[in-house]
Amino acid sequence: MYLKSIELSGFKSFAKKNTFEFGSPISAIVGPNGSGKSNVAEAFRFVLGEQSIKSMRGKRGEDLIWNGATTEPRSNRASVKVIFDNTDKIFDIDFSEVVIERVVHRDGLNEYLINNSTVRLKDILELLARAHIGSSGHHIISQGEADKILSASPKDRKSMVEDALGLRLYQYKRLESERKLTKTFENITQVEGLRKEIAPHLKFLKKQVEKIEKTETQRQELLSVAKEYFIKEENYISFTKEKLKEEKEPLKIELEKLSKESKEAKKLIELESGLSTIQKEKDELTREIGKIDGFIIAEERIIENEKKLSASDELKTVRLKEVEGLYQDIKNIQDLKTVKEKIESFITERKHATDSKLVSDVQARIKELKKQQVEFEEKLILIKKKEHEISEAEKAVFRTKSLENELGSKLNLLKSREDSLNLIEEECRRELKEISHLIGPDVLKYEHGGVVSVPASREEQEAIKHNIQKLKIRLEDSSISGMEEVAKEYKDTSERDEFLARELLDLEKSAQTLSELIKELETRLAVEFSTGLQNINKEFDKLFTTMFGGGEAQLIVTKEEKEEQELDEPASAEARLPDGQGSGVAKEEGLDIKVSLPKKKIKGLMMLSGGERALTSIALSFAISQVNPPPFIILDETDAALDESNSKKYGDLVELLSKHSQLILITHNRETMSRAGVIYGVTMGSSGVSKLLSISFDEAVEVAK
Repeated sequence: MYLKSIELSGFKSFAKKNTFEFGSPISAIVGPNGSGKSNVAEAFRFVLGEQSIKSMRGKRGEDLIWNGATTEPRSNRASVKVIFDNTDKIFDIDFSEVVIERVVHRDGLNEYLINNSTVRLKDILELLARAHIGSSGHHIISQGEADKILSASPKDRKSMVEDALGLRLYQYKRLESERKLTKTFENITQVEGLRKEIAPHLKFLKKQVEKIEKTETQRQELLSVAKEYFIKEENYISFTKEKLKEEKEPLKIELEKLSKESKEAKKLIELESGLSTIQKEKDELTREIGKIDGFIIAEERIIENEKKLSASDELKTVRLKEVEGLYQDIKNIQDLKTVKEKIESFITERKHATDSKLVSDVQARIKELKKQQVEFEEKLILIKKKEHEISEAEKAVFRTKSLENELGSKLNLLKSREDSLNLIEEECRRELKEISHLIGPDVLKYEHGGVVSVPASREEQEAIKHNIQKLKIRLEDSSISGMEEVAKEYKDTSERDEFLARELLDLEKSAQTLSELIKELETRLAVEFSTGLQNINKEFDKLFTTMFGGGEAQLIVTKEEKEEQELDEPASAEARLPDGQGSGVAKEEGLDIKVSLPKKKIKGLMMLSGGERALTSIALSFAISQVNPPPFIILDETDAALDESNSKKYGDLVELLSKHSQLILITHNRETMSRAGVIYGVTMGSSGVSKLLSISFDEAVEVAK
């Protein structure tokens, strides 16, 4: 058993929660007219995704919700929940039990749930399609629709058969693939349009980039020549500076030496202004020395005279002061003898002695005069030396002056060469700055060379400089403003064009893959449909013969021409015209029913009676169900037009069909009820609420046993 139960809450006349358990292969739902039996079949349509409110006898979604009564308030929502046993994995979902629920609210909002998880309607339809279940079709035949398969158009009849054969999933895939293919072709058209749109701009940018590349070539050439020029120029400047330094250094040293000598000589010459004073001082010193010599001679004569006087007592001289001293000594002495002795002693001391004090005084004066004489002589020597130095300094000044003039001339010449070199260096820097502005800072990254033994000649450098000027003019003439932006835009545009080209290639591959997939699906649909149709015809003919006691019945494929723009769906593979044929006309396939009754000449369905149509539709429905049995089949009063004899045949077919699918029969027929294992009785009181009663014959049999 796949279908376990269905639960209705607030759906139409089922105001309260009601649950139908389907534990028997055949379940019957019975009750008086208007009690709400058919609402159960419509509940199945509703929960399985039916979108036509009209097919469920309503105009709006609100019509499906219990609208209230005097004893029961109206509901704000209607809910139908169907529970399937998925132990055998008839559904492609990893649950042992699958619960599908649909809820509609008063505002028309619908909710879809699988195992209490909110999903899309598409998810439910795809899940059911894998189990050959749909919201309508061969397995749900509602009241008044028993004759639907007979009265349907050939195209609709074919669609019913395809649904019964389980081809709906392939049709979904084919339709989805065709939509994707259409979308892919639209994308291809858009991508091609985008490529065509950017092609002129890309062509323009390419020309600009070619100019930029040419400019870049000229820039690289100028960069190479400029680097060579600046390396040689720097080497020349370094070499010349070093050479000037080597020439200048000894001249500076010599000039400093001469300057030092000149300063010393000038210091002596500065003393030349006091030369007359020195000469006067020299003469004065000479006279003073002469005077001192005279003074010394006079003093020496005094000593000689003193010596001569000391040799003669008659000429001996006594100093008055000494006599006065003697007088003082004897003045107060009363003793004559003592006085006499002192006078005798005084005479004796001075009789043979010289005047030592006089002599010592004279000698001291002589010594002082000689000392003074030595000082004057030393000064005289210094003065004479100064006179000699001034004379030599004058000669040195004249000599150094001449050498300084000569060195100054050489240094001035070197200075002139340095100035010229500085001008060359400044010109080099200016040129380097101009070129760096023109071609970028790369020119500043040249390798700075050291001093070379033989620098480039000025003629060679001038020739390179002239070439640089020509290259600069060409580069300035061919340069494009915003080169980086143009190059970036070209790169971005090229990448976008390449991306679009790849996208176009991918889309073309995708279109080819989708086309192949569609062809495979159409081929499979055609094969499956053809095989299934043969099996259906076999069962249809067998059941038809059983019901009518003979005759013949089969489904035949028909093709009708129809304008392509009038088609609602893409045509099948067999209905498409070959490439290059037709003028907007396609072949539309359908299924027609060909029947032949025993003992009657019937040439069409329109000639069948009501009972015959009912038996034919039942035979066809059961034949379709037996070829690819769905999990369950709902028959809503399909046996209403049958008499007692045909009701028994109908009951036999129901039992035969129940071996492959669960059957839910909504019926008034006693014969049909007798075949059911469970009977649900639906009644309705004065409140308008459907109530549920149930009888399980299977359980009763078990109890009886």
